[in-house]
Amino acid sequence: MPFTSLGFSPDFLPPLLRALGDKGYRTPTAIQRAAIPVILQGGDVVASAQTGSGKTAAFALPLLQQLALAAAVTPGATTGRAPRRTQGLVLVPTRELAAQVGEAIVGFARYSAQRVKVAVVFGGVSINPQMMNLRGGADIVVATPGRLLDLVEHNALSLAAVSTLVLDEADRLLELGFGEELGRILALLPANRQNLFFSATFPPAIEALAAGMLREPRRIEVQAPPQLEPDITQRAIEVDARCRTQLLRHLVQTEKWSRVLVFVATKHAAEIVADKLRKAAIEAEPFHGELSQGKRTQVLHDFKLSSVQVVVATDVAARGIDIAQMPVVVNYDLPRSAVDYTHRIGRTGRAGESGLAVSFVTAASQAHFKLIEKRQRISVPREQLAGFEPLEVLAPNAADPSGTGGIKGKRPSKKDKLRAAAAASGELPPAQK
Repeated sequence: MPFTSLGFSPDFLPPLLRALGDKGYRTPTAIQRAAIPVILQGGDVVASAQTGSGKTAAFALPLLQQLALAAAVTPGATTGRAPRRTQGLVLVPTRELAAQVGEAIVGFARYSAQRVKVAVVFGGVSINPQMMNLRGGADIVVATPGRLLDLVEHNALSLAAVSTLVLDEADRLLELGFGEELGRILALLPANRQNLFFSATFPPAIEALAAGMLREPRRIEVQAPPQLEPDITQRAIEVDARCRTQLLRHLVQTEKWSRVLVFVATKHAAEIVADKLRKAAIEAEPFHGELSQGKRTQVLHDFKLSSVQVVVATDVAARGIDIAQMPVVVNYDLPRSAVDYTHRIGRTGRAGESGLAVSFVTAASQAHFKLIEKRQRISVPREQLAGFEPLEVLAPNAADPSGTGGIKGKRPSKKDKLRAAAAASGELPPAQK
């Protein structure tokens, strides 16, 4: 099925097809085939598809046609003779994703008859240049929620004319605590608008939000066909927690990994691990939310050029890392949820390339990794490397009295941990003596 059969206006197609050709897009992906006709007809959409499936084009292309049709009805609306009114609003969870989506939309609009102004706004940088850029308005705004509200409060932006709202990676928006900001933004938008939810997963909180916002939405779920499953080799290496950095250094050096994305649990860990790798003459950089935007941009640039060999990242920050050729991903710390495990290892093995995903499994994380395997319906053989054989041993159930493996939302409470420790030592906590 070609792009010409998805319902685009004949007048809009020639410049669109030229822009798509520049990007190497020949035929629409599954999510684009399913979503674009519905969006062009004005319907609300709840769409779920795996990372890298083409979700951005699925909502961006119809949005650009809507702008083109509006410009034909109201000449001068996008030519600078009148202030631009923001008609499309795309909300994203991270700065890097905002930049990627904005860049993609600009590319798709390259040959449009009317110049389309796309404003990309996010926190972590000065607000003044973004306010200056919004003088005269913008047709499409791609934003993180907090900075968007800041700009509205500074009267730099009005949302009164938004006709299409897109929540991109909607699950992360709520997971990162943007629920209150979303509520405030929704109150500023026109009631009569099109709503598009795009995400890799739809947890209960997102389902509830969709139920309250959307009008008879079309639900679209696209699974990768078996023959297109990424070629990712998974390894699980048992190691003591204190030896993980030495093991990481050993693997990078002996297996000659050219580019490695390492996931850790905290910003502090990202700094410490990257610093220790640098001391071992490995070009490594931390990547987390407390870095300045300039620093994060520079790290990504250097990583893509391979002048940085290892990036040590937290989950939140890593959502903005989109590099086609990522040969190796390492779970230095295991992810908090089984779904996050999929997101992490999905950073490798893209675009037909093979990839390697390595997980460090400590005594304390054995139960958690078993639960990840169970929920992902996989089995990864455990390995031990010479010189890094684990010595740590936990008492039965001491680390996981609940049997949840520490899975997010089901971790043991402080009291549970105290009872488990007491049981292991043969004593009761003071309160129970």
